[in-house]
Amino acid sequence: MLRVLLFLIVGLASTQAWCASSSVQWLDDDTAAFAQARAEKRFVILYLEAVWCHWCHVMDHQTYADSGVQAALAAHYVPLRIDQDARPDLANRYRDFGWPATIVFAADGTEIVKRRGYIPAPGMRKLLAAIVSDPSPERSSNPDIDSVTAISSLPETIRASLEQRHRASYDPLHGGLKLGQKYLDRDAAEYQLTLGLAGDAEEMARGRKSLDGARALIDPVWGGAYQYSTGGDYQHPHFEKLTTLQGEYLRLYALGFAATGDAGYRAAAQDLIRYIDEFLASPDGGYYASQDADLVRGEHSAEYFALDDAGRRKLGIPRVDTHRYTRETALIAEGLVHWHEASGDASALDKALAALTWIRQQRALPAGGYRHDAKDVAGPYLGDSLAAGRAMLALYRATGQRQWIEHAAAAGAFIDRNFKAASGGFASAARGEAPIAPVPQLDENISTARFLNLLARFTGEATHAVAAKHALSWLAHEDIALSRLSDAGILLADREIGSEPLHLTVIGPKEDATTRALFDACLRVPGTYKRLDWWDRSEGPLPNPDIAYPKLKRPAAFVCTAQRCSTPIYEPGDVAAFLSE
Repeated sequence: MLRVLLFLIVGLASTQAWCASSSVQWLDDDTAAFAQARAEKRFVILYLEAVWCHWCHVMDHQTYADSGVQAALAAHYVPLRIDQDARPDLANRYRDFGWPATIVFAADGTEIVKRRGYIPAPGMRKLLAAIVSDPSPERSSNPDIDSVTAISSLPETIRASLEQRHRASYDPLHGGLKLGQKYLDRDAAEYQLTLGLAGDAEEMARGRKSLDGARALIDPVWGGAYQYSTGGDYQHPHFEKLTTLQGEYLRLYALGFAATGDAGYRAAAQDLIRYIDEFLASPDGGYYASQDADLVRGEHSAEYFALDDAGRRKLGIPRVDTHRYTRETALIAEGLVHWHEASGDASALDKALAALTWIRQQRALPAGGYRHDAKDVAGPYLGDSLAAGRAMLALYRATGQRQWIEHAAAAGAFIDRNFKAASGGFASAARGEAPIAPVPQLDENISTARFLNLLARFTGEATHAVAAKHALSWLAHEDIALSRLSDAGILLADREIGSEPLHLTVIGPKEDATTRALFDACLRVPGTYKRLDWWDRSEGPLPNPDIAYPKLKRPAAFVCTAQRCSTPIYEPGDVAAFLSE
């Protein structure tokens, strides 16, 4: 860890030198930028970057170092540079544009143009001049999803289209989606596993092929998942390692291992945890935000990542962004909880507990939500309270400790109060005074719908269920539901909101070894939509006492599926036996 910290210091110094080399006078405060633009009758150019992004480094080195670009900016623009990891509201609004994203605004906040990815200097000079000549907004064929009228359910035509797209978008050669950029799509893979566990052998095979293919994105030397591969296969990775992906991939490989027992998925999960522990874990709590793709900023690092551990360390270690954001830390915690559920790894549960305790101590807001960073310039942001709530609900399921469901419920109520959009769904940030209004983002609303619905099942609180349907009603609109190649996550949300989860309850004292064995057996039951309660009667009623269980003389488990419930189960091995009948 000491060696990593030394390299972090070196990386930070090089970053400061890199930024200092540019003569562009960047602002990092959007409110100040728009105030200056209004006062000086200028445009605002927002450069939304990611500190781990290779093409952001190239754009720094080539585009914004160009004298013609610098002259155009100095004459007519207020340059605004924001790290998208630090501003989830902006990151979610422009997520589909990729990083770097370039958006030019009029002084009143009207969007004029939006561009995705790297823009070479000649193209940037031409774009900046064209805007000065004609500042009218570009016409877009895509609707502004913030203004879409919500509907109340998922129409059958939309469901059928989503199911057809899910099947058609599957890549039978490599697994995953049929895209030039290959990565493990979290919702498609989870939907495949969900249908597979329900008896669809074809979908289970697709889910396994997707998980198998994406294992090539895991660094064989240090562990950890690269962001994606180009070329339509998994053999041409881009080497940035995002903390959000480590948490999501860990959860997916945990689900895959629970569903199949495949030793390869165990190895994948362990490789992810090995990397997280070595490179992302902060000594005093929380997890760092990302690791850079480049050892030397702007230079592709394929030769470097082909080296062994000693060869890499001899040259140095790519910069790690040492921000500790709530969202990133909570996603790691959730992945660790799922891995404990699937494998029984007690150390994973200890790490998750430590991470969520740190979030509670360092990032909690007074009203139940969570900050993004130690101090936020805007927000609060949906993603932080959402990720924290999901992880805390998972931790309750894995431990039966009541404080975690209480914290999860408080986060759910905070989301409902602060992010609900009148047009449907939930916006990425509380509106506040930000000059660029936050809008609902598709992936966040899928996750919000699923979290609030499961929270409602655990707590019995109707308000959470209503809020979940509010998110689904926005997702159900045709312009949103069918806006991408495939959105199996909407099918997952709709499936879960319309059905009861697999429900397991263990009754008995928590200090009793027999009760613990029954609880562990229930914890190992595979499932992507599962409610597990541990009822020690000395703690009072369950959070959702919706079933009247009999008083028994010894510890027992009860299992309810969508079709049936068990009689009292006294032996741990009989839990799986009941479910296999």
